[in-house]
Amino acid sequence: MGPAQRIVHPIEQESYRILRSRLDTSGLPPLRRAVVERVVHASADLGYAGDLVMDEAQLAAAYAALHAGAPVVADVEMVAAGITGRRVVCRLKDAAAGPDGLTRSAHAVRLAYEDAGPGAVWVVGCAPTALEELIALDAAPALVIGLPVGFVGAAESKAHLRASGLPAISNVSEKGGSAVAAAALNALLYTPYRTTEETDQ
Repeated sequence: MGPAQRIVHPIEQESYRILRSRLDTSGLPPLRRAVVERVVHASADLGYAGDLVMDEAQLAAAYAALHAGAPVVADVEMVAAGITGRRVVCRLKDAAAGPDGLTRSAHAVRLAYEDAGPGAVWVVGCAPTALEELIALDAAPALVIGLPVGFVGAAESKAHLRASGLPAISNVSEKGGSAVAAAALNALLYTPYRTTEETDQ
């Protein structure tokens, strides 16, 4: 399963031209570059170039898992709606606040894990409590895109994600959100990239 095929609109092409005229990403490895550029494109915020935290080897492993059919899970429907070309699991509408003191978002993570199991790619763009629950679940993800937004708990949950040792894309600041989280996942869906295994064949 290769990168999703899509037609790039001239407006998007022009957006990337302007982005690259203002931000030099040429020194980044290919998957980090793809993620940085798509997040900046989605947000018009050049500051993400210095705010995002990710590891190229982890991205390569996640890319391989994603293109081999790993499930994709989103914390909220807004994130799911921004991920194009792939079915996404989101259980927020089935969740309820209360069990074990969980928020709805955290309960939705538990429900989604029942569907997706280990090895999924998780995309959290809204709720810090969803990210904290995912870290606590021992869900063995292929990748966690942890980019929740807000003044309460967002930066702290992303710091916990980085400290957890899970393969991840995160950022240091309080900013984030559904659009940038979906953009990070879409970068991995759309970017042509040859894994080490493919190169060796």
